[in-house]
Amino acid sequence: MSFESVTAVPTHAAEALARMARPVTGAAEDYDGVLGLVGDRRLVLIGEASHGTHEFYRERARITRRLIDELGFTVVAVEGDWPDAYRVNRYVMGMGGDTSADESLQGFRRFPTWMWRNRDVLSFVQWLRARNDAQVHPATKVRFYGLDLYSLRASIEAVIDYLERLDPAAAERARLRYSCFDHIGVDGQAYGYALATGAADPCERQVVDQLLELRRQGEVYLRRDGWVAEDEQFYAEQNAELVRDAEEYYHQMYRADVSSWNLRDGHMSRTLDALIEHLDRRAPDTGTKVVVWAHNSHVGDARATDMGTRGELNIGQLARQGHSGEVLLIGFSTYAGRVTAASDWGGPTERKRVRPGRADSYEAMLHSVDIPRYWLPADALAIEDALSRARLERAIGVIYRPQTELQSHYFRADLTRQFDVVVHLDHTRAVEPLERTPLWDQGEPPETYPTGL
Repeated sequence: MSFESVTAVPTHAAEALARMARPVTGAAEDYDGVLGLVGDRRLVLIGEASHGTHEFYRERARITRRLIDELGFTVVAVEGDWPDAYRVNRYVMGMGGDTSADESLQGFRRFPTWMWRNRDVLSFVQWLRARNDAQVHPATKVRFYGLDLYSLRASIEAVIDYLERLDPAAAERARLRYSCFDHIGVDGQAYGYALATGAADPCERQVVDQLLELRRQGEVYLRRDGWVAEDEQFYAEQNAELVRDAEEYYHQMYRADVSSWNLRDGHMSRTLDALIEHLDRRAPDTGTKVVVWAHNSHVGDARATDMGTRGELNIGQLARQGHSGEVLLIGFSTYAGRVTAASDWGGPTERKRVRPGRADSYEAMLHSVDIPRYWLPADALAIEDALSRARLERAIGVIYRPQTELQSHYFRADLTRQFDVVVHLDHTRAVEPLERTPLWDQGEPPETYPTGL
C-alpha cells in the first residue's frame, strides 16, 4: 500500500468537511444517523484512539446503550481478558457473589488496570445491571464478555475450578497437564522468554490435550448434571481455548518470523465467532447482535493501513471478511488534551498531555472543522480529493511517549476504507481510574521540549 505525502487541509476542503459533520452535543438524537447506518447489521465494532480518554469511553457507551435499547443488541464484547470480563457478566446477569459493579470489576488487576477499572466503565456496568434487572426474559438481557488472551494463569485456574465441581478426577488430570507451566509461574512473557532461550520445553501438547478432553466431556457433564448451566460449560471451554492460544502467542513472542499480533487478533476474532455461534442457538430466528469495544488498531480494517503492508490483520478486517454486509466499523479521534497512560509497560498510571495532531495527520484534518465534537461517515471524505488521500493517524495504547510521538504513535492509513464512521472529539480529558494515584492527580507538567520532535 503506497501513500502520498499530504500537508494541511485547504480552506475549501475544511468547509466541505464541516458541511458533512454531524455535531455531537449530548442530545438524545446525536447518533440517529449512526443507528440508521447500522440498520439490521449484527456486528458493530467501536474503537478508540487511546486506552485512556474519558470521552471515547463515554460516547462509545452512549452509542452502545442506543444499540441495545433500540436495535436489540444483547452482547458487549471487549478488548479485555475472558475470565475477568466473565466476572462482570455474572454480575450484570444477576449471578455470582459480587454485590456491586465496582466489586465485579476487581478481576481487572493486570496492567493496565485503568483500561477497565475506570469511572466510565463502572457507570456502564451499573447501567447494564439496572437494565437487565428490569428484563423478564433472559434472552433480552445483555451479556458482557472479554476477547483477549493475556489471562493465562486466571484461565488455567478457571478450567480447574470448573472441573473440581463436576469431575475431580478430570480436574486432577488438568492440574497435571497445566503443571508444565509451574516452573515459570504461569507468567506468559517469562514462559515465552524461557522457550526462546532454551530454558523450558513447550507446553503445546498438554494444553491441546486438555482442550480436547474438555470438549469431549462437555456433553457428558451437561447430560449428567442438568443443573450445570450451558454458559458455564462454554465459559470453561473458552478458557481452555484461551490457554491453548496464549501458549502459542507467548511461544512465538520472541520469534521474528511469526506475528504475535496476528495470533492475538486471530484469537479475539475466533472468540467473537464462538460467542455468536453459542448465543445464536438461543436466538435462531433473530440472530445475536454484538457490540465490540477495542482500540482503533483492532477495529479499523487493517487492509487500509500500513499494518496490512506488513502482513498484519485485525478483528475489523476479519469481521468484514467473515460477516460480509453485517458489520459497521466506528473509529474515534482527538486532536489534543489529556490521556491516562504509562511511560513504560507495567509503569505507574499517569495523566499525560496529548500533543496537538501533526499538520499532515487525520487529527489535524478533523480539527480544521470548527465544531468541537462531531461524527461523519468515513466515505464522505472521498468527495474532496484533498480529504480522500491517505494521511498519518495517531494511536495511543496504554503507553504514551510524546517525546518520540512520530515514531511511536503515528502510522499511515486511508480513513475512508479503515472505518465506516468516524467520531471526532477535538479536545479530550483523561479517563479517571478507580484507583487514583498521586502521580495521576499531579498530572504532567507543561511541555518544555521542542514541538518538532
